[in-house]
Amino acid sequence: MSLLPGQSPRWDEIDTVLLDLDGTLLDLAFDNYIWLARVTEIYAENNGLSLAETHAELAPRFKRVQGTLDWYSIDYWSAQLGIDIERVHREESHRVAWLPGARGFLEQVRECGKRLVLMTNSHPVILGIKEERTRVLSYLDAAYTSHGFGAPKEDQRFWIAARRAEPFDPARTMFVDDSKAVLHAAIEAGVRWVYGVKRPDTSREPHNHEEFAAIDGVVDLI
Repeated sequence: MSLLPGQSPRWDEIDTVLLDLDGTLLDLAFDNYIWLARVTEIYAENNGLSLAETHAELAPRFKRVQGTLDWYSIDYWSAQLGIDIERVHREESHRVAWLPGARGFLEQVRECGKRLVLMTNSHPVILGIKEERTRVLSYLDAAYTSHGFGAPKEDQRFWIAARRAEPFDPARTMFVDDSKAVLHAAIEAGVRWVYGVKRPDTSREPHNHEEFAAIDGVVDLI
């Protein structure tokens, strides 16, 4: 627990809890393995490249669309890379896992009568694969993807669409995510209680979230 005095949520002032999926509820180690290891390996094999050559080729292509809806689209990357991205996720789906304490957090918050809402950039097909493994959606009252809104969470258009679909009061809402850009967007959208997850991937070193109230995991908010 690393919240400073005054940063802990006052639950009596919160009605709605908006939650990221990957790196907040589910372990980002799965997604990082898919994109940083498996997809890279397959692309290298398919194109007769070394892993170093593959990283050098793909890095600028990834960077060009980072923070856009294409960045999160398996249709886009399947076409761009000539790889069935959905199939790769299904083949490795045994790696999908909850982050420590996340499921218990959802159960406790629901018992307190708060509305639990998923706000994810995950492609709907990938969300479906993760749902098959974890039943994460059964712990939530509603779920929305950026693909359904036509803009990623980094974009204020997402938050405008989110308010139409889910009429929450930003002043009485909590949002938790591991992405710096997304956290800034939530603050810009007026969300009162914003928290950054420092340990989204259990296989890697923690993030630094010096600009935000930071937690190791959602369980720290209880």
